Amino acid sequence: AIMETYKARNFQIGDFDAVISLWKSAGIILSHSDTPKGLKQKLERDADLFFVLEDETKNLIGAVMGSFDGRRGWINHLAINPHYQGKGLGKLIMAELENRFREIGCEKVNLLIEPTNRAVQTFYEGLDYTADELIFMEKWLS
Repeated sequence: AIMETYKARNFQIGDFDAVISLWKSAGIILSHSDTPKGLKQKLERDADLFFVLEDETKNLIGAVMGSFDGRRGWINHLAINPHYQGKGLGKLIMAELENRFREIGCEKVNLLIEPTNRAVQTFYEGLDYTADELIFMEKWLS
């Protein structure tokens, strides 16, 4: 449990619609891997790093999709329902995720911020994350 009122639990595929709705409400840019099939594949790899946050009435109010490639941890799609933002829940989710990373031997965590979501940089800086000037490249294989 993250706090008395809030509970972290692993994502289950039955949470798909609620999580997609949460991500959209929080301004997360979805990709074509954010499908039931894509998230099922994610669960096969490191299910313990993909979890949701519920309030006392079991409303899904937060989510984060962490992953570990054997060397680095990655943070994807961290979101808190806009009505619950500003209460420290993002920090609580991050503390839980970082603990889960430590438990599996992960020493370094990375994340990317979309230019349209630049405002969250301050949030991460408050958690001791630093910006690194990199050129990010990608290629979809399907």
